[in-house]
Amino acid sequence: MADLLVTGGAGFIGANFVHYWHAAHPSSRIVVLDALTYAGNRANLAALDADPRFTFVHGDIGTEGLAADLLRRHALDTVVHFAAESHVDRSILGPDAFLQTNIMGTHELLKAARQVWLEEQRVPRDRARFHHVSTDEVYGSLSFDDPPFVETTPYAPNSPYSASKAASDHLVRAYHHTYGLPVTTTNCSNNYGPWHFPEKLIPLLIVNVLLGRAIPVYGDGRNVRDWLYVEDHARAIDAVLARGRVGEVYNVGGRAEAANIDIVRTVCALVDDRLRADAALAGRFPASPASAGAASTTLITYVADRPGHDRRYAIAPDKLTAETGWTPRETLSTGLARTVDWFLANEPWWRGVMDGSYRAWIDAQYGATGAAR
Repeated sequence: MADLLVTGGAGFIGANFVHYWHAAHPSSRIVVLDALTYAGNRANLAALDADPRFTFVHGDIGTEGLAADLLRRHALDTVVHFAAESHVDRSILGPDAFLQTNIMGTHELLKAARQVWLEEQRVPRDRARFHHVSTDEVYGSLSFDDPPFVETTPYAPNSPYSASKAASDHLVRAYHHTYGLPVTTTNCSNNYGPWHFPEKLIPLLIVNVLLGRAIPVYGDGRNVRDWLYVEDHARAIDAVLARGRVGEVYNVGGRAEAANIDIVRTVCALVDDRLRADAALAGRFPASPASAGAASTTLITYVADRPGHDRRYAIAPDKLTAETGWTPRETLSTGLARTVDWFLANEPWWRGVMDGSYRAWIDAQYGATGAAR
């Protein structure tokens, strides 16, 4: 069984993958490398600290020699690369960090894998794998009657974020074709689920409804996304590592297209139902409209659209299904219900993320390095 270096493993998708892999592959060792920027939360992995199979390293993927040292020291044969700056709005305001992390950071990891696995031959080539996690946003935007993205769709990134991810995808491809590095890439649609940082649409919706705050909706709210429950994404990566072909790209989609405004209304209804059915729950969130018998949709506030806002993403996972047997287990309905219930059950987590108090907890538990004591 593979022993993994997981970059960005304290972030939303990375942490969910680490928890999934830890449960699904009990003999596998996992080393997480994370810089613990604003979206990386050491608390996401606290439940694994007592397990000797798990190691956390606080560090930047762009630090020269760090990844190579970890691959050697822990005899790791697989990299699963999540680490990235990923918020489109932030990339519009400040693109430099996106180029540094997503392009140069990825290049540093590729150099490390090439050096340790191919040049030093510390891992048999047929056991080694560099798996790169990318996004459907590299393909650009679709009109409402266009077919979904497939793996051969030409790249047309429209934001600094998606352009930086497109560049990293090309680097991964180049290292396979030039140096023979064993790689695979997945391009996923919009993820949602537990541990989702509350600046993204779905967790922001849930939190704002619970706190009675305005729900900002860009433009007319008709922008369409394909939604993927994060555990289904973790299962897809597992399938690619086990059964995917080296050098190939696989699209991962939830087969769940929905307009943003419909997601907003669905989440409002789910929260309203939970609070109206449970007086104690309603008492915890007195500012929520449902606690006073009103509808949370009254919080919807339309705001000016963001620059270059892609109209529609849709992604076809047919190749992944045909070659590995993977299919999503969660529908949009079941996945959103699970997500709302997780946020209701984990109020201390999202409040700590929002007010910064979890940083004090991290320092008390782990010190400035984020490493388990």
